Amino acid sequence: MIIVRVAGGLGNQMQQYAMYRKLKSLGKNVKLDLSWFDADNQKGLAAPRQCELKLFKNLPMDICLVDERDKYIKRNVLVKALNKLVPATSKIFEESRMYHPEVLDFEDKYLKGFFLCNKYYADIMPDLQNDFVFPTHSDDRMQKRNEALMEEMMSINGGESVSIHLRRGDYITQKANLDLFGNIATDEYYDAAVSYVLDKSPDAHFYIFSNDPEYAMNKYPDRDRYTIVTGNDGPDSLLDMQLMSKCKYNICANSTFSFWGARLNTRKDKVMIRTYKMRNNQEVQTEPMHDYWQNWVLIDENGIIK
Repeated sequence: MIIVRVAGGLGNQMQQYAMYRKLKSLGKNVKLDLSWFDADNQKGLAAPRQCELKLFKNLPMDICLVDERDKYIKRNVLVKALNKLVPATSKIFEESRMYHPEVLDFEDKYLKGFFLCNKYYADIMPDLQNDFVFPTHSDDRMQKRNEALMEEMMSINGGESVSIHLRRGDYITQKANLDLFGNIATDEYYDAAVSYVLDKSPDAHFYIFSNDPEYAMNKYPDRDRYTIVTGNDGPDSLLDMQLMSKCKYNICANSTFSFWGARLNTRKDKVMIRTYKMRNNQEVQTEPMHDYWQNWVLIDENGIIK
């Protein structure tokens, strides 16, 4: 059996789920471990999380039993010592680089990682697009507004719509996150991405999604060109991802949330734009990145298309 641990925010949960689905597509006996979200495990975390995968409608999931999980993660001192001395004997696999092709050959492992790399599951993306079914908004009026926005995004100026995700909040206020994720989705990055879009679609209209709408309004004040999207908050916040997925162009932050807004985009004419790197402690090389993220436009923090 293979067990995939689910942890982190919604975007990371979706990636771990995508890895689970990829392994299932290969005929593996694989289940998900959701115990990271248990109340005892969430105590003391700077940003407590819930399992938001459950917000999607009827998302198919095989959840492991406690004894199935314990078979892998409960190890005595001797086993831990052996695993440290001979890593190949360990039943626990921990992600340590951007892409681990060996994961796809595992038969008996407990997997810990975020599995961000698009190459893992790009081939099953149509299945994921079909199965990630969004809920309706908790407010009927906001649901109607969202439906009107999606129709507009598909039709405005011949469908030349663009989503821009500005991830701020904890990326700015928490020093650890600022050190890890800051100064990647820079002004230069966004300016270059907007110029790239306008070169191809001069009449494009931009929809701005941010956890700091006041900043977004000040950064993009032209209401004829930019619409600041608000109203999808709390448990309804994942509906911003649904809206992003209806735009022709997706300009992502270094955030898995907006990566999934682009991934779930089923438009044949879509253009996906992302930051060249995700984290400041990440070594990136252009050729592998284009292999890992095929059909994505990569722009670095200096506004240079890679």
